[in-house]
Amino acid sequence: MRIGIIGAGALGGTFAALLHQAGHDVEVTARGASLAAIRDGGIQLTGGYGDVHARVEASELLTRRPDLVLVCTKAQDAEAAITANAEVIDGATVVVVQNGLDGVDTAAKLLPRSSCLGLLSIIAANHTEPGSVRVTSTAESFLGRGDGPPDDESRRIAEVLSEAVPVAAIGGFRGAQWTKLVVNMVNAVPAIVGRSVQEALSNRLLRRVITASMRETVRIGIARGIRFGSLQGLDDRRLRRFARMPLWIGQRLPRTLFAYLGSVPNLGSTQQSVRRGQPTEIDFLNGAVVRQAEAIGSDAPVNRALVQLVHEVEREGFLPVERVVAVLRN
Repeated sequence: MRIGIIGAGALGGTFAALLHQAGHDVEVTARGASLAAIRDGGIQLTGGYGDVHARVEASELLTRRPDLVLVCTKAQDAEAAITANAEVIDGATVVVVQNGLDGVDTAAKLLPRSSCLGLLSIIAANHTEPGSVRVTSTAESFLGRGDGPPDDESRRIAEVLSEAVPVAAIGGFRGAQWTKLVVNMVNAVPAIVGRSVQEALSNRLLRRVITASMRETVRIGIARGIRFGSLQGLDDRRLRRFARMPLWIGQRLPRTLFAYLGSVPNLGSTQQSVRRGQPTEIDFLNGAVVRQAEAIGSDAPVNRALVQLVHEVEREGFLPVERVVAVLRN
């Protein structure tokens, strides 16, 4: 199959290398140093899926009409990237591989002739050097759209992607997106203090803030009428129980995420953007919680404060632990 991958960062690079290894005709988009590195030496994948050296076609924009497109840019770049490639990809099946809640709707709006699906990936990977990706933790990914059961196209595309990594077609995709959003609340705090996710979760004070942001996310989801999907050991029943817990007891939930992170230090996607000097997707993670709260006339003060701190880090560099801990005192 001819597959176009828009964005060859951590996840885009992982899928590109493994789909190429599976025998698919892969073309990726990249820019600047990443584009030069891929053109010169291909994509070097190491870690959880083994060592793969993939020589793939690379350009700033896709040059050939694909059968399947994976949009793997950061959430804040998706609209511009899809628009720039629309002439080539409109009409193809498009899979949005992104954090946040808006990716599939954005793609469907911009590509009226395409069938658009979403993919929730729990794969943890570090992309700190152009053309190089290290997978620190492998996991099954989940494909779907909307609130209903998985359709035939979701199952077909899941089978294709499973030739590279395990992918399951699921129902209740919107609820699973919210569960992934809860999991993604581990991103902001490590990015603010410049520590790995594992280090942040090991620190009692930082873990309290992470727990508070997760609990706030669940409470807003419940207020929005969301039924959370099953993902990474979490489900609707467990998250609703977590939302009622005192903070000190609720810390058990983020601690269980250790089992999925592995032993290799994981920086989280937000911190990786900071270290590359690029804008983060914080407005589509913690910021999404803030917007969802505003939509029902409520507030999400913990997540609002974390968004502000991450933007401060983007401008000025990492902050001391005390600045994060103060979030719970305000």
